[in-house]
Amino acid sequence: MHITNLISQYFGKFAKKEFPRPIQKFINSSYAKLMKLDLKEFKNAKHYKSLNELFTREFIIQRDFDKTSNIFISPTDSLITQYGKLNKDIALQIKGMQYSVEELLTYYCSENFQRVENGDFMNFYLSPKDYHRYHAPIDFKLKKLIHVPGKLYPVNLKYLNKEFELFVQNERVILECESNSKIFYMVFVGALNVGQMVFEFEKQVETNRDTKEIKVYNYDNIEFSKGDCLGYFKMGSTVVMLWEKDFVNLEDLLNQDVKFGQKIANF
Repeated sequence: MHITNLISQYFGKFAKKEFPRPIQKFINSSYAKLMKLDLKEFKNAKHYKSLNELFTREFIIQRDFDKTSNIFISPTDSLITQYGKLNKDIALQIKGMQYSVEELLTYYCSENFQRVENGDFMNFYLSPKDYHRYHAPIDFKLKKLIHVPGKLYPVNLKYLNKEFELFVQNERVILECESNSKIFYMVFVGALNVGQMVFEFEKQVETNRDTKEIKVYNYDNIEFSKGDCLGYFKMGSTVVMLWEKDFVNLEDLLNQDVKFGQKIANF
């Protein structure tokens, strides 16, 4: 097991632990202050029983979003670190740092891989201060989930600029999705101190475990509506979205903070 996985496991155990209430209130309040959490849509930090509960907090005020059928919304609260057109199968993790989408998606997506060549991509970085849940960006049918074990390097801007093919090296969960007879992918990338990636619809997925086995889950009858919660990171991380060629027109959002529900593309 790589050192990044061990560190993340230990941090995950700490974040999961429920300390006596006065201590937990102090931990939560200190974290909220240090990270400058915006909790206007959530319960006060002191009400959560563990750091994990705070990380994976749910809305108490439901957020509105554009329900127009041809609009993709952001699946997360995050920073757009890069977006654009794929050069065949080459995407950018950050300006000047390329990686292979074919390697990112693995052999198990080979049936539809050619459809995303020369398509579009967008990278969403969730910092520790962000809301950690991820949502359906549009109405879609889920075709496949692939869990790829790997390292857990940090995915912040510093590491994006120095670690080659970071997304390909790290553990990730890939969703192959279909909407309007077009294919798109959502790739959830693990990171240092991310205890787990959780998917509400597939409890068999267990991330950050001592294994190298890739697991594939195929589906026939799972559909999501725009805005549905898909799951959550137990700490910040990154989501990569990939669309097949000539599917979407992306909004110009480079280096901008976006909120779950905000328009990111149309078709």
